[in-house]
Amino acid sequence: MSKDMSPGCWDAACSGHLDSGEDYDMAAARELGEEIGVVVRAEELMRWQRVEACARTGWEFLWVYRLRHEGPFVLHPEEIERGQWIEPAALTAWMTEKPAEFTPAFRLIWERVATEFTAGR
Repeated sequence: MSKDMSPGCWDAACSGHLDSGEDYDMAAARELGEEIGVVVRAEELMRWQRVEACARTGWEFLWVYRLRHEGPFVLHPEEIERGQWIEPAALTAWMTEKPAEFTPAFRLIWERVATEFTAGR
């Protein structure tokens, strides 16, 4: 894996950085296309959670988006080794048992949103 941070670790479905002139929504739409082949317009996306810059995010500010999509999904081989569907409770248990298998930022995000997923929202 050629990732500069946490190579080989499980991470959120898509992530990336703003290009010059982009806002968060535009960058999120671009990254969805580049990383998993999902084409959406920026205005279709819904910001869900804001995460302030901290050590666990690599001192990066984050917006977490929530999107339902039926696919197809095409994983970019230079960015993603493999993908997997997992139930929220199973993900929480896995992160608790083997936290080093996940990026610090993903663990932080999951801590904030897990209750919404396990409640079925």
